[in-house]
Amino acid sequence: MNEPGFQIDSTELSGRKAIVTGGTKGAGEAIVNRLVQAGAEVITTARSAPEKIKSPALFIPSDLSTSTGVQAFAETVRQTWNQIDILIHNLGGSASPGGGFAALTDELWLDELNLNLLAAVRLDRALAPKMVERGKGVIIHISSIQRSLPLPESTTAYAAAKAALTTYSKALSKEIGLKGVRVTSIAPGWIYTEAAEEMVKRIAEDGNISEAEARQSILDSLGGIPIGRPAWPWEIAELTTFLSSDRAASIHGAEYVIDGGTTPTI
Repeated sequence: MNEPGFQIDSTELSGRKAIVTGGTKGAGEAIVNRLVQAGAEVITTARSAPEKIKSPALFIPSDLSTSTGVQAFAETVRQTWNQIDILIHNLGGSASPGGGFAALTDELWLDELNLNLLAAVRLDRALAPKMVERGKGVIIHISSIQRSLPLPESTTAYAAAKAALTTYSKALSKEIGLKGVRVTSIAPGWIYTEAAEEMVKRIAEDGNISEAEARQSILDSLGGIPIGRPAWPWEIAELTTFLSSDRAASIHGAEYVIDGGTTPTI
């Protein structure tokens, strides 16, 4: 099953204006679609639009891994909307090669930190003050269970950046919660997306193994998934939409794990 089979309230987020970074594919695309289904207006961004973009959101191309890219995107958003109600930091990923810590150069470390941590930090700094000024808003950071379950062969820098994102999210929640802005984070496990398949191929090529062996190596590194499968993108989108809504009005400063039971602790 890769689509929800339940009824959606198409008015729940009516009148809300939401930003979703990295919203053109995978979980990000699913989040955009789900927010729109709930009645929100959405702006999304990525470095470039796919050839056949299906998103119902307003798309603004930008490179949020750079300070200038964040500044340019934030300025365009301010010129487009006079308010932001929901800010979802979905942008992230890893392009580091296999080979463990020794294969990670300073440049690769900085790339992973810029993409998975500093993009969110910079965009919050640019846009959250207006939320605080209004005394209303929701910020959600998409982290990863790799913050505590890193895959040392290929994602050490990514995992470290996501751990920092989780810590930053908690700190931000303590700072602006009393000012009316809710901050939460979500730590997904393995999500069945095109990016996940690309990582499998990269591990297979770097390790000179089959894709099936690479896929199994990921499962082994995670300790297995008790429900027997990765999460579907729409499942991440459903949790994100709930946390964006008034149904979650007293949920703040928490991180929600959605990993099919992968994390072996409570």
